Amino acid sequence: MDKKMAVSKVELFQGLSDTEVKALADIALTKDCPRGQDIFHEGEEAQGFFTVSSGRVRIFKTSLSGKEHILHVFGPGQAFAEVAVFQGGTYPANAQAMEDSTVLFFPRSAFKNLIKTHPELAMNMMALLSGRLRFLVHRVEELSLKEVPSRLAAHLLLLFESQGQEELILDLPKGQLASYLGTIQETLSRILKRLADQGLISIQGRKVGLLDIEGLRGLASGEKLL
Repeated sequence: MDKKMAVSKVELFQGLSDTEVKALADIALTKDCPRGQDIFHEGEEAQGFFTVSSGRVRIFKTSLSGKEHILHVFGPGQAFAEVAVFQGGTYPANAQAMEDSTVLFFPRSAFKNLIKTHPELAMNMMALLSGRLRFLVHRVEELSLKEVPSRLAAHLLLLFESQGQEELILDLPKGQLASYLGTIQETLSRILKRLADQGLISIQGRKVGLLDIEGLRGLASGEKLL
């Protein structure tokens, strides 16, 4: 893999000079992760952060009863576990490859040394952390204040924005999507059927057609499902 090319596609590193991109590529370590392979575990010493070059990685926590709750899913060009750069300590959750993936690992000590000579890296990191904080605040609001139909509608609209078409491919299997939305698979399937019965969506396997965008927006904003 061309590490310099992979680094240049990471959103965290956008706007950096060719020299800075090369410096990052020089300290990055490549790791191939087959589907289902753990990248790190909650409580492990945080020695650096990662970016996804290909595939997808899920971040999740496991309750004492063994139930998993997905906190985030990262795809190509996205960074995760970046708090380790400043805070050190341990990883607060688990990371696992959802499909065959390749990630880049940036050791904390080497990255901190780069920041000293390339301060633009620190500004980019701060912008990423600020965006991540806004996302987490939004997630807490959704999970605590909105009902499951509203959460699902908001997620479908997010996929619509990212995929740019009204026929979507669900980004997660239904069991994992249910966990991400803070519910169970049976409830998710029931709500998908209700949305289809009311003409808001169509369903065919993992394909979901958005038939009434405005209706979904109303549901996402808190309107009740009939």
